[in-house]
Amino acid sequence: MPISEFSLIQKYFANTGKSAYAASLSQGDDAAVVAVPDDKQVVMSMDTLIAGVHFPAETSAADIAYKALAVNLSDLAAMAAKPAWFLLSLTMPEVDEAWLEAFSQSLKQAADIYKIDLIGGDTCHGPLSISIQVTGLVDTDCYVTRSGARPGDLIVVSGQLGNAALGLTQPDLPKALNAKCCKALNRPTPRLCLTDFLQQYATAAIDLSDGLVGDLKHILDKSEVGAVINKGSLPVNDWIRQNNAFEYALNGGDDYELCLTISPANSSKVDTWNQANPDCPLRVIGEITESGYYLVSKSQNIDLSDAQGYQHFGK
Repeated sequence: MPISEFSLIQKYFANTGKSAYAASLSQGDDAAVVAVPDDKQVVMSMDTLIAGVHFPAETSAADIAYKALAVNLSDLAAMAAKPAWFLLSLTMPEVDEAWLEAFSQSLKQAADIYKIDLIGGDTCHGPLSISIQVTGLVDTDCYVTRSGARPGDLIVVSGQLGNAALGLTQPDLPKALNAKCCKALNRPTPRLCLTDFLQQYATAAIDLSDGLVGDLKHILDKSEVGAVINKGSLPVNDWIRQNNAFEYALNGGDDYELCLTISPANSSKVDTWNQANPDCPLRVIGEITESGYYLVSKSQNIDLSDAQGYQHFGK
C-alpha cells in the first residue's frame, strides 16, 4: 500500500533540527506558530533547487538535502541573522523510500549543525524540486543590507572562490582538489559564523550565489557606488591561479561565500578575525569607488559595468 503524505512527513521529517527559539506550534496543524522575542526582528528568505538546473540529476539525495538548506542559510548569514525555523516543500516524481531516508537523514544532520527547526511544509508529486523557506532572527535594526556601501570602503570576501564551479565543470582535476571542489559544490558552508562580525563592521553584504562579479554589482546598484577589484587579490586555489582560470572565481557561481564592505578604519578587524578563525578566512579584494566598475589585472583595467550574474530567464 502506498505511503500517505501525512505518514511520509511523520516518518521522515518529524523532529528535524532544534532551534534556540522553540516554536509555539510546529508540524501537524494547518500552519506553524512562533513567538518572536521583543528585542529581535524576523529575517526570511526562500530558495528553490530544481533537478538539472541547480544540481545534476545524479547528485545524491544526501547532498541535495544538505545543499538545499545550506544555500538558504547563506542568505540569512548575509543579512547577519541567526537561524530559527524553516519550512520545506518537497516535490518528487515518485515515492522512493531509500531516497527519502538518505535525504531526510542528511537534512536532519544539517539542521542539527546549524540549530534550525523544521516546523512545517508540504509534499507534492512532480519533477524533483526542493523549496525551503528559512526564518532567522536579528537584533533590532542590526540587520545588514546591500545598500550601505560607501566610497572608500574595502571589499572583503570569505573563503575561497571558484571551487564549486570548478568542481562542476572540471572532472579531471587532481584527486584531492577534485574532492575539495565537489564538496564546495554539493555541501557549501553557510558563513553563519560571520553574523556577529557583519553586525559590528559590515556596511553592506551579499552572499555569492551567482558569481562574484554579478553579485557585487547588486551591492553597487543598491548603494549607488562603483568598485575596483584586484584580480591578484582574489582568494583562489593554486590550480586556478596557475592556469589563469580566474573566470571560475569571477563568474562561476555556487560559492555561497559572503562578500561584504567595511570602513577602512576597521581594516585591522580583518586580521584579527583571520587569526582567530583560520577555517573562514577573510580577504580584502578591492575598494568601493564613487562610480565605475573595474577589474584590475596587472596594468590593465577591465570594465565590468555590463556584468550580470546567472540569469534564470536569460537576458
